Amino acid sequence: MSRQSERTILLLLAAVQFTHILDFMVVMPLGQQFMRELNITPAQFSHLVAAYTISAGVIGLLTAPFMDRFDRRKVLLIAYAGFFLGTLACALSHTAAMLLAARAICGAFGGVSGATIMAIVGDIVPPQRRASGMAVIMGAFAAAAALGVPFGLFLAQKFRWEMPFVLIAGMGVVVWALIYVTLPPIRAHLDNDTPLHHFTAFFELLRDANAGRALLFMSALVMGHFAIIPLLAPYMVTNIGLPENKLFLIYMVGGICSALTAPFCGKLADRFGRLRVYAILICVACAVTLWISNSGPMPVWAVLLSAGLFFTFASGRFIPAQAILSLAVPAKRRGSFMSLTSCTRDLTSGITSSLGGWIVTKSPAGQLVNYDKLGWLAVAMSLLSLWLASRVQVKEVHRPHAGTLH
Repeated sequence: MSRQSERTILLLLAAVQFTHILDFMVVMPLGQQFMRELNITPAQFSHLVAAYTISAGVIGLLTAPFMDRFDRRKVLLIAYAGFFLGTLACALSHTAAMLLAARAICGAFGGVSGATIMAIVGDIVPPQRRASGMAVIMGAFAAAAALGVPFGLFLAQKFRWEMPFVLIAGMGVVVWALIYVTLPPIRAHLDNDTPLHHFTAFFELLRDANAGRALLFMSALVMGHFAIIPLLAPYMVTNIGLPENKLFLIYMVGGICSALTAPFCGKLADRFGRLRVYAILICVACAVTLWISNSGPMPVWAVLLSAGLFFTFASGRFIPAQAILSLAVPAKRRGSFMSLTSCTRDLTSGITSSLGGWIVTKSPAGQLVNYDKLGWLAVAMSLLSLWLASRVQVKEVHRPHAGTLH
């Protein structure tokens, strides 16, 4: 495949990931509005966030044995259609229970399409450029934070909370059409010389000790990142004193910082080593996490500085991490493994979100209590992830034509 074709496909996949991340992220800064308009508690709001990730994790586990048996283009088209229809269901929800069910639908399909995206990147980008390829996909996170979330918040505050979901569903239709027209069949992973039944191959993957270490690595990484995320926006408003109408600035500043630094993180990881760059990002991210979770009232400029640092280093660590994961198994098992990775990530996110809802309570004055404990939990799991990353071995043997499309 030419570098130009590779780049075109990566940008298309980044557009898909943009809508995934926007759909997931826009819920969290709407926490205050949901709690007020739907009359729910912080714990119930945490369950709304967790519904997406737990559903994605369960469905990811059920579909993992089949991920390497089909053309990745077909899997992506089906899963992404279900995702944007689930997002439309969110916009049509009128109660907390209906919204909870719709979020679960979004997660079920979004998790499968997200895993498929990572598998496609592993198929078409050779190992020596893998971190840079992952950086293009991770750039969608930055774009969603910098552009999508502030605009979604504006729509929610100007009209109603349903409007961001209408916008995302409409974008999903357009992106789906682009996938259908542009993305070629991706079948290089289908190895007709392998007689193993897909269930046999899947259980063989489960017995792979290196794959198991990689999944534990992902779980620790996600818990270290996600512990403070779901309740971050309410914490910024009630404890740190950021006006609610300025919440969008956190995501805009953080997203811009991520967009500017994500490609740089990918290039550094490819040049100096994935583990070394990951270690540096982890250490700085831990310091920023403790600063945010243990701080009192801050001026707006300090809040934005902390947000920029958090988005840069805490989100940036996922770039070398995804590259490490993509090399943990042979190419023929990548789809199933990426599905298991996505499943692990989503289940861990859901459990961590629910855990945060149990740990954090509201004081009579309306402030969040025990949020600092989430910060310490995040640091402990981040450091554990660094040790686990050092235990993951490279299993992929690069073949010059491994990314060929048929």
